[in-house]
Order: sequence, then C-alpha cells, then structure tokens
Amino acid sequence: MPAQASTAVPIGNAYDKYASKNPIERRLMDGFFRALEQCLPDAPPASILEVGVGEGEVAERVRERFPGSRFVGVDLPDPELRSRWQAVGLSGAFADIARLPFPDDAFDLVLAIEVLEHVPNPPAALREVRRVARSHVVLSVPREPVWRAANLARGKYVRALGNTPGHINHWSKRGFHRLVADHLGVQSVVAPFPWTMIAAEAR
Repeated sequence: MPAQASTAVPIGNAYDKYASKNPIERRLMDGFFRALEQCLPDAPPASILEVGVGEGEVAERVRERFPGSRFVGVDLPDPELRSRWQAVGLSGAFADIARLPFPDDAFDLVLAIEVLEHVPNPPAALREVRRVARSHVVLSVPREPVWRAANLARGKYVRALGNTPGHINHWSKRGFHRLVADHLGVQSVVAPFPWTMIAAEAR
C-alpha cells in the first residue's frame, strides 16, 4: 500500500497480489520475492524503513531475513493498518513519502516496494528517500507496458486499458532506471516478470 497523502487519486490496488491463491500468480510472486532477496544487502542493517508497508507482507520477509534489525514501517492513515501492525509487533507510523518524519541518514536500509507508481511527485519522493537513507535503498515498480498487457490478458481493468486502479505513473525498465539514477547510485537492476526492482545506494 503506498505512502502518499493525496486523496485526489486512488491510493491502493484493488487486488491483493500477495494473498493470491492462483498458481500462476503465486509463481510470479515467488520470482518477485527471490529478486527482493537478491537486492537486499548481505550484511544485516541496524535499522530498516519500509515506506508503504501496507499490511506487512514484505516487512514480514525482511524481518525474517534480518531478525536483529530495528524495523519501522510507514503508510497512509488507516486504523485497520494500525491494528494489523500491533498484532504482528510491527513499529509503524502514518506519513507521506514526500514528508517523512525522520532525521537525515536515519536508516541503513530504506524500502519502497510497489509505491512510486502511486505517488503524485516521484522525484520528491525519491529525494526524501535519499534524505533518510544512510546507505542501502531498494525500490520496485510494475514494468510497463508489460504490467497493463498482463492485466488485459487476464481480463482485468479492460476499460482502463489494463491500468491497475491507483497507478498514476508508468515506467519501462529503462525509464525507471533513469529516474532512480537521478537521485541515487544504482547498484543493480533486476526484472522479475512483470516488475522492475532496483538496489541503490544513497549518495
């Protein structure tokens, strides 16, 4: 779930890909999480921030990978999310990705997984991510036009030409690389179908 404050645009996906029982979609998600594992740093970070933590599916895996790390998640205000975070022992806060309530260089690892396609001003969001990141950053977005074509192939969002509700930004793999490279030092780019995922360094 994305962390951005505007209510002028849809802010969440209409479909929970993480909880899908469809075997094809489960295989895609397995590839997604393998790519995430590849992009995470080898050494355990002391502190981790996930922007757009949602109900914590990504957070759960990252916390399993780095059990000794301090983990903080942020997302849009939602009482149900707060209850979910409390139930799983997740430290969470409500915040806008473009105005994060943390000091400079506060986290060794910052994650923004499936977030930037939702935000009105991606460059501003990336500047804020860079500000609070001390070293590692991992970002992912749907890869276009593959994402919309895949939606159309399964008969989803046909009237919107396959665009998932809430997606207001669309990047090819090359386009997302260019955007991120304007703000962070790109270390690697992986493309689990149908996403683009980037491991970067704050600079």
